Amino acid sequence: MNSTTEGGMTLVTTSAPPDLEWTKTAMPVFILLITALGIVFNMFVLVVFWFHKKACTVAEIYLSNLAAADLVLVSCLPFWAVNILNNHNWIFGLFLCKVVHMGINMNVYGSIYFLVLVSIDRYVALVHPLSNSVIRRPKYAKLACLLVWGLCLLLSVPVIIYRNLELQNNVTFCGLTLEVKYDWLYEGALTIFSFIIPIGIISWCTVKIIQALNGRLKEWLNQKMEHKATTLVLAVLLAFVICWLPFHLVKLVFIFIRSDLTSENPLHTCRYIFTCLGFFNSVLNPILYVIVGKNFRKKVTELFKQEDSEVSFRTVSTRTT
Repeated sequence: MNSTTEGGMTLVTTSAPPDLEWTKTAMPVFILLITALGIVFNMFVLVVFWFHKKACTVAEIYLSNLAAADLVLVSCLPFWAVNILNNHNWIFGLFLCKVVHMGINMNVYGSIYFLVLVSIDRYVALVHPLSNSVIRRPKYAKLACLLVWGLCLLLSVPVIIYRNLELQNNVTFCGLTLEVKYDWLYEGALTIFSFIIPIGIISWCTVKIIQALNGRLKEWLNQKMEHKATTLVLAVLLAFVICWLPFHLVKLVFIFIRSDLTSENPLHTCRYIFTCLGFFNSVLNPILYVIVGKNFRKKVTELFKQEDSEVSFRTVSTRTT
C-alpha cells in the first residue's frame, strides 16, 4: 500500500504491491494458464447452451450468464499478468487501466449475483414447487440476468471514476486513488455488496433446499430433472465458497489492520495466493458442469449428434446436386 499527496489531499493507491519476488515468476504463469483454460472451457459451455436445439431452462440461463461473467474475467487477466512481469509498471494506458479493472470488478459482482439467482430458482423449484410456474419462466430469468449485469455496471462506477495512473519511483501504477478515509469506506462497501449480502441469501436458500431434499425426498423421486439441476447448483455454490471465501476473509483483515502491515507480512502472500484461488473458480465451474451436470453432459452429446447429422445431410445434399 502506497500513498501520495496531491494538492494537500492524501491518496492511497491500492494496486502498488509489496516486493514479493515469487509473484513476478509464478503468478504470471498461473494467470496465463487460467486465462487459456478459462477461455476454452467457458466458450465451450456457452456454445453448448446457445447452439443446442432445445431452449435453455431457467437454471441454464443463469449458468450461461455465469460462464459469460467468467469469460469476461479471464479475458482481462492477461493484462494483469503482463503488468506483474513488467514489475507492476502499467504500459497499456489509462483507458485499459479503467476497462480491464472494471471487467474484473464486474466478474466479482456478476459471479456471486448469478449464483444468488440460481439459488433462488432452486429454492422456488424445490421448496415451493406448486407456485413456481409463473415465476420460473425463461423471459423473467433473462430479465433478471439483464438487471444483474446493470447492477454490476453500476457497482463498477467507482472503478471507472477513481482508477487512475499513478507515478511512483519511476513506475506507473494502475491504482484506485482515493482519500484514505474513503478508501476504507469503499473497500468495506465492496466486501458487503460483493460477498456478505449475497452469500447470506445463498446460504439461507441452500439451507432451505437441503431441508426440503431431506424432508420430501420420496415425493420427488419422479422429479429427476430438478434433482440433477440442484446437485449441479450445490456443487457450483460449494466451489465458489471454497475459492472466494479465503480471499474475502483476508481482505477484511486488510481493511482493519492495513496500517500495521509491512511488506514482509505473510498476509501479503496469502492475498496473492487467495486471489489466484478466486480466479481459478472461473476454470472450475465448466469442469463441474461436465463432471456433476448430467443434463449438461446429455446436451453435449445431443449437440455433437446434431452437428454430425447436419454434416451428413450437407454431404448427401452435395452429392445429389
